[in-house]
Amino acid sequence: MPSGYGKSHASLKVWFWRALRFFHTRAREVLAIAKALLSTEHPFLVHIIPTRRCNLACTYCNEFDDFSNPVPLEEMKKRLDLLADMGTSIITISGGEPLLHPELDEIVRHIRRRGMIAGMITNGFLLTQKRIEELNRAGLEHLQISIDNTKPDEVSLKSLKTLDQKLELLANYAYFQVNINSVLGSGVKDPEDALRIAHRAVDLGLTSTVGIIHDHNGQLKPLGPREIEIFEEIMTLSKRSFSRFNDFQHNVARGKEHNWRCRSGSRYLYICEDGLVHWCSQQRGYPGIPLAQYTPEMRHREFYTEKFCARLCTVSCVQQVGMLDNWRAPQTLKPMPMTPPAAQTELMQIGPARSDS
Repeated sequence: MPSGYGKSHASLKVWFWRALRFFHTRAREVLAIAKALLSTEHPFLVHIIPTRRCNLACTYCNEFDDFSNPVPLEEMKKRLDLLADMGTSIITISGGEPLLHPELDEIVRHIRRRGMIAGMITNGFLLTQKRIEELNRAGLEHLQISIDNTKPDEVSLKSLKTLDQKLELLANYAYFQVNINSVLGSGVKDPEDALRIAHRAVDLGLTSTVGIIHDHNGQLKPLGPREIEIFEEIMTLSKRSFSRFNDFQHNVARGKEHNWRCRSGSRYLYICEDGLVHWCSQQRGYPGIPLAQYTPEMRHREFYTEKFCARLCTVSCVQQVGMLDNWRAPQTLKPMPMTPPAAQTELMQIGPARSDS
């Protein structure tokens, strides 16, 4: 492989455009945070699903199928326009596997055209140099891959062995920021894997975070002593991650309840492939209202609604959004049943899962 710059073998051209996009994105993130501190009337982060289909079948995951059609591009644009009109700051494309959507690049472009920050969560298996360069041109700003182990097993194929070449491609060609998330907790055969994955990511010049496995309700599972040591070491590697600014994950690792105000349904939205609004991936089904019918009054009410699952939650992206408002606006309301649309599809609460957010 030819010599390059920094920890990867990226060319000077890639380093230039990567640095330019990094500082541009960081400036926009700072402005988004300032906007969110000044006003509570808009969503800060939205996860949106363009396809439920996935090319893998991890046994712990209930957020995918192997048959669904992708959401049509024009419908995705309508949903993104609605979110932009709400004042949304950041869109994260998730799935399923978003790289299976045939018009993903145009979805990313539309997010950027509407002035929102564009991110994506992927399993990484479909990444090639060509695909990464296409995402560069589309304007992607963040990408995250969650790696479960160092060698593939019957639970997950998302291993360092199967994805290491993809990480090298990202290190060499991506203009956008890349984060590698490893996991700890029940079901992980060798917790040392998380440390190996984290160090490999940092060695390539990527950022690294660690997630903790939910139980079957997306709730807290305390780690063992060695797992906590590994967790703390990985957290010290997250120098460029906003996750280091709060103690939420530290409490989760130790099985402690966390006192915070979950603003899902307001500052954070989860939009499923059917275009319905949910609290998050772990509490799908409520409020279950079509995005086009989700009013400012509904968002306002959810902002002040105390979530029954918050104290034992492990969904770090929602908690990070909550940091914007934990210091204000006490939540005094309880969840209120909302009238579902007449043709609403059956929804379910997600079962055992690992948080990639």
